[in-house]
Amino acid sequence: MEDTRKADGMGIKPLLKVLGRQPETIPPVWMMRQAGRYLPEYRAVREKAGGFLDLCFNPELAAEVTLQPVRRFGFDAAILFSDILVIPLALGRKVWFVEGEGPRLEPLADAKALLSVRQEADQKLLSPIYETVRHVKSELAPETTLIGFCGAPWTVATYMVAGRGTPGQAPAKDLAAREPEAFQHVIDCLVDAAVDYLARQLEAGADVVQIFDTWAGSLPPKDFERWCVQPTERLIAKLRAKRPGAKVIGFARGAGKNIPHYVDETKVDAVSLESGIDRNFARDEIQSRVPVQGNVDPLILREGGVALDREVDAVLAAFSGGPFIFNLGHGILPDTPIAHVEQMLKRVRG
Repeated sequence: MEDTRKADGMGIKPLLKVLGRQPETIPPVWMMRQAGRYLPEYRAVREKAGGFLDLCFNPELAAEVTLQPVRRFGFDAAILFSDILVIPLALGRKVWFVEGEGPRLEPLADAKALLSVRQEADQKLLSPIYETVRHVKSELAPETTLIGFCGAPWTVATYMVAGRGTPGQAPAKDLAAREPEAFQHVIDCLVDAAVDYLARQLEAGADVVQIFDTWAGSLPPKDFERWCVQPTERLIAKLRAKRPGAKVIGFARGAGKNIPHYVDETKVDAVSLESGIDRNFARDEIQSRVPVQGNVDPLILREGGVALDREVDAVLAAFSGGPFIFNLGHGILPDTPIAHVEQMLKRVRG
């Protein structure tokens, strides 16, 4: 599909204009997990690379899959192809992926294990990722934004404690309640590692970074404040001390009515909205504070047809009056037809 959009001036990035609180008549568009299994060209590169982590740490191949959806669809942003669990790997933890099941880690079962997490990430291990950023940056059109990212400390910690994704994140919540000081050590290590990781992505050429707190919604209000809001606030403040003016998008998935507080405290430049959030609330209480991004339901994108047209129209009606980035409420599903992505983009761009 050929992108018919034109940059509003040489080298001006529509997405960065929105982050500067300037609404665009046609909102900039990208999709979470836009480089992935729904694309045949991605599957070909993945087969060539071997394992998932092998692909993440191969700059040439990781750059190629980062660029594939931008070439095919003309998205307004490329997002670095990597994974949130490269940080635990760089902190000395064992990380591997089981085909068809997802990530596995060496679990942290008690206070002793929590306190064994080292405080400094191995930047040599992460250096191929920064090389990927440089490679992608050199290939992108001037008007296309490059997004770097990391996992938020709470979400990464949930995987480190349980050794895998778990319903409700019970292992991490239980251990944080039993051993709050030892759990705080892990959170602090993850904050500092994420600061350096994101700062180096920005230095390598990323225009903006996104912090994914996928499991923020699993926390009750008091714990949400301690394990989600406070670490993210410190992360962003430290990042901006290293890289003044750094642009940050937050995604506290599932936080719902707590998102305005998250925005106010963390000082994010924009926030992603999941599919289930009430759009009137999001417009009145969140978009009035910062630009918003989202919130098309990935299930409806997979369904396509009239339902998708209605979903796109509803999202545009809710948010196009203010600064808005068109996106999904979470990652695109692997079995989503390419034609449905084309349908969505045509609807958005007219």
